[in-house]
Amino acid sequence: MPAARNALGVLRLLAARSAPVPASTIARELGMPRSSVYQLVAVMMSEGFVVHYPEDHAYGLSSLVSEIGTSALQSERLARLAKPMLERLVRELRLPVVAHLAVLGGADVIYAARVQGFRAPTTVSAIGVRLPAHLTATGRAMLALLPAEQVRALYPSRASLIRRQSAGPGSLADLDALLAQTRARGWAVEEGDVTAEYGSAGASAVDRNGYPVAAIGLTFRLETTDAAAWALLGDAARRTADALTARLTGRA
Repeated sequence: MPAARNALGVLRLLAARSAPVPASTIARELGMPRSSVYQLVAVMMSEGFVVHYPEDHAYGLSSLVSEIGTSALQSERLARLAKPMLERLVRELRLPVVAHLAVLGGADVIYAARVQGFRAPTTVSAIGVRLPAHLTATGRAMLALLPAEQVRALYPSRASLIRRQSAGPGSLADLDALLAQTRARGWAVEEGDVTAEYGSAGASAVDRNGYPVAAIGLTFRLETTDAAAWALLGDAARRTADALTARLTGRA
């Protein structure tokens, strides 16, 4: 705990300064031994949070910190825009579904908003939870809209992909085929790849450049869902994602 408190103190101190800060200043203002400051910033540098300015014998925050803050603000903005749409979607469907909004974080999806319908299943998609994008409908919907080289960059040198239920794509070739099917269908499908008895339909919203910034997902019990219900839920996810795109871009 003291180490975590000291690390946060260093971040706070560096964030408050417009110029790099010498180790002696960090030690004095935080009441730490200088040797401890050097050890702490060395770890923070190796993790990418702090950079060293050797000419100034000083330290400053890396771009990673601002990227994390920007990402968090972006997710919050998207969640605020989408939450009323998720509530309306669940209300209009009148089915036991969970509606959620997810964003891409590397090769994962991060859930940013969630609305649970009446008698809907209990899912792992709580706000802030991360799951492998290739295993989720929301992740597949967004991956399907990325250029092939960008998908490859997210999965470098992986002969096999992570699986949870011995289901889902096991290789990049499997993922490519699944994403092609998703593009042809217009929305993504997941059947028991995250939780055995649950399925999901998902569709992606895009920004003005056509980049998939977030996806709408609907999760439900597989045993109660036939082909007609799948089509209904997929279409509902697609229409809601399109409406979110319209809000983000100002275009119908």
